[in-house]
Amino acid sequence: MNLIAQLAQAATPAPSPSGGGGTTQTVIDTIAERGVDIGLKIVAAIVAWIIGAWIIRMLGKVAKKAMLARKLDDTLSRYLSASLGVVLKILLIVAILGIFGIETTSFAAFFAAAGVAIGMAWSGLLSNFAAGVFMMFLRPIKVGDFVTVAGVTGTVREIGLFVTAVDTMDNVRTIIGNGKIFSDTMANFSANPYRRVDLVAQLNHGVDYKAAVKLLRDRLPNLPHVTKEVAATVEIVEFNAMGPLLCVRPYTHTDTYWDVYFATNALIKDAFTEAGFPVPETHYRVAHKAA
Repeated sequence: MNLIAQLAQAATPAPSPSGGGGTTQTVIDTIAERGVDIGLKIVAAIVAWIIGAWIIRMLGKVAKKAMLARKLDDTLSRYLSASLGVVLKILLIVAILGIFGIETTSFAAFFAAAGVAIGMAWSGLLSNFAAGVFMMFLRPIKVGDFVTVAGVTGTVREIGLFVTAVDTMDNVRTIIGNGKIFSDTMANFSANPYRRVDLVAQLNHGVDYKAAVKLLRDRLPNLPHVTKEVAATVEIVEFNAMGPLLCVRPYTHTDTYWDVYFATNALIKDAFTEAGFPVPETHYRVAHKAA
C-alpha cells in the first residue's frame, strides 16, 4: 500500500460496536500507527538519500580515476562523469519513491505526457543536450583548445551536457549553449601545429626594400617560439604615400602567438633603427601655376 492510500485509510473512521467513543479511539490509534510507519519511511528516505549521494560521489571518483588511468581524453571524461552522475541520481530518486510504496511504473503515462510538454517548453535545452552529444562524437573542439565559437574567442575549459565554458583572452569565464556553438561556425586555432602571425612594416621611399626584406628574413628565425618548419614571409604587400609596405608573417604555435606578435613588432623597430632607415613620411608635390 502506498503513502497516499495509507493517509486515506488513516483518515477514514472505522465502524465500532461500542459507539462514538470507540470510533474516535480507533481513528486516533490508526493515525498513530500510520504516523509512526510514515515517519519511519521518511527517516529511511533521508538515510537512503545521504548514503546514496555518498555512493554516487565515490563512484564518480572511481570512474574518474579509471578514465585517467586509461588516459581518456579530458573532454570525454568530464562529459561521461557528468552523465554518470545524472543517471545515478535519477535511479536514487526512483529508489526513494519505492520506499514510500509509490509504484513508479504507474506514472509511466504521466511521465510520457509530461515529457512531451517539457520537450516543447525546453526545446532549446534539449537541442543543447543533443548538440553536446554530437560534439562528443565529432570532436570539433576539446578542452584546452583555443577557439572562436559563437562569436567568443578563448580557451575551452569545459564541455558539459548543455553548455560549454570558454575563458576569453581577458580571463572572463563565458558560458555558451552547445546548440549555439554547434549551429555556428567554429574556428579551432589549436587543431594545426602552428599558425601565422600577420604584421606589416612601413618603409620610406628612399629605403632599399631588398635590404629591408633580407634583414627581416635573417632575424625572424632567431626569435623565440618562431617555428622552423615554415619560413617566415617578408614581401611587399602594397605601396602607399609613405613608401613600400612589407607584410611580415612568421609562424608559431597558438600558445605563443602573442609572444611572437609583440616580439616581431619590436624586432622590426630595432632592426630598422640599427640599419639607419629613415622614418616613413608622407610626401606631396604641390604644383605652382605660373602667373
